[in-house]
Amino acid sequence: MASDLLARIRLNGDVPRHVAVIMDGNGRWARQRGLPRHLGHREGMKSVREAIEGSVDAGIEILTLFAFSTENWQRPAREVSALMGLLQRYARKEREELRRQGVEVHVLGELDRVDPGTRQAVEAIVEGTRGGDRLRLNLMISYGGREEIVRAARELAARVREGALAPSQIDESLFQSSLFTAGVPDPDLLIRTSGEYRISNFLLWQLAYTEIHISPVLWPDFNREHLWEAVEDYQRRERRFGRVSAT
Repeated sequence: MASDLLARIRLNGDVPRHVAVIMDGNGRWARQRGLPRHLGHREGMKSVREAIEGSVDAGIEILTLFAFSTENWQRPAREVSALMGLLQRYARKEREELRRQGVEVHVLGELDRVDPGTRQAVEAIVEGTRGGDRLRLNLMISYGGREEIVRAARELAARVREGALAPSQIDESLFQSSLFTAGVPDPDLLIRTSGEYRISNFLLWQLAYTEIHISPVLWPDFNREHLWEAVEDYQRRERRFGRVSAT
């Protein structure tokens, strides 16, 4: 039972502070049912709510969802338009409920590439949920890990050229502060749905020592119990961060 699983997680105590999710399988879910891809994306929005509410119940502090990658811009214009429409719909529909649950939304990525209507909608959900203290929700939109690293390198290079920074001052901490996720601890757990074993250009810097859980479930079928199963799997791991085992 779900309540038993949640109770075990709470009893174990070691709940990951930050969970990141690659939400994969919307297209396959739709194809298996003879439906257009955009209906798979729409159905996946229900799983976003499940993941959020499941995170709040489990005591997770930060949830990062890979909503739209920079590579997704290469998809057919009709699908991109449908995805942007879904983001707008989600932002409008869920803002008050997220605020009520104490969820603070942050939208991270190259938002200058997003159309004005979608940008306005996501800015509204960010502003409308500001101050939520139960869960920080990072929505990664128009995001790519390699692009993020290049962007940070350019920013630091510009500071060196201006004389505001010496190359010798650049270390991991300074580099991290130039990423979209500045000030956010690295994920403890990465969940990828649909059974694929790839990280797909997601959080390449931040995932250095993250535990990975691969779920066979397609994203539209993913619910809070699947999230809790991943957390319980995480609790069985021994995180060594490159060190040898204590035993």
